[in-house]
Amino acid sequence: MKMAIECSDLTKRFGSLLAVDHISLSVPQGAIFGFLGPNGSGKSTTIRMLCGVLTPTSGSGRVLGYDLVTQAEAIKQRIGYMSQKFSLYTDLTVGENLDFYAGIYGLSGAAARKRKGELLAMAELTGREKQLAGTLSGGWKQRLALACALLHEPELLVLDEPTAGVDPVSRRIFWEIIRGLAKEGITVLVSTHYMDEAETCDYIGFIFFGKLMGCGTPAELKKASGHATLDDVFIEYVKEGQSQGRGVIAYAGKK
Repeated sequence: MKMAIECSDLTKRFGSLLAVDHISLSVPQGAIFGFLGPNGSGKSTTIRMLCGVLTPTSGSGRVLGYDLVTQAEAIKQRIGYMSQKFSLYTDLTVGENLDFYAGIYGLSGAAARKRKGELLAMAELTGREKQLAGTLSGGWKQRLALACALLHEPELLVLDEPTAGVDPVSRRIFWEIIRGLAKEGITVLVSTHYMDEAETCDYIGFIFFGKLMGCGTPAELKKASGHATLDDVFIEYVKEGQSQGRGVIAYAGKK
């Protein structure tokens, strides 16, 4: 099984603060991997290291075959990133935002127009090209942000709480798009607070106090804990982390 993400004992310190504590995991190519954990648990810091944005204090890892430390720029060029906060230009139209990011990714001419049309159709934004991005609802904004993140056809899509504050119907449509992308072979790394979203991931990892408390398929984690729901599994891990201060590291995929 080919791995899109592999890391061993990945650690990040900010002075005396240990933000990420020796995390090890493997994510198979084409899988959807969900990160769960309370705010401040280390999810976003881990994601930034895997994106090549933050340099690990220690540990090692490879993303899409590239080393996290020595080949960070190569990783950045091959991933698509989307944050919780809408980060596109609200005073530009839908089409102008796509044109702007196409230019950043080096797309032009017929290739850019073709890709733009494909993504407008995927995100169901066709017909809204001239609408200002700032006037879109939360769900539509996130679809536009997703389309912009996919312009350069990344092998790995990283989503940091992409549906926070989005209505249930828009969340469902967004996740239908994500599952479709995974079927096409794109690996998806997503952090979420919604257990219904986590339930649909191929693998999930619970992070608390910078530690990976448990990792596996939703069914495996529920069976191992003896709980019927991921909410109960999550609460158990939080209690374990609070009382013991250490977690059990497992792997999302076998090499």
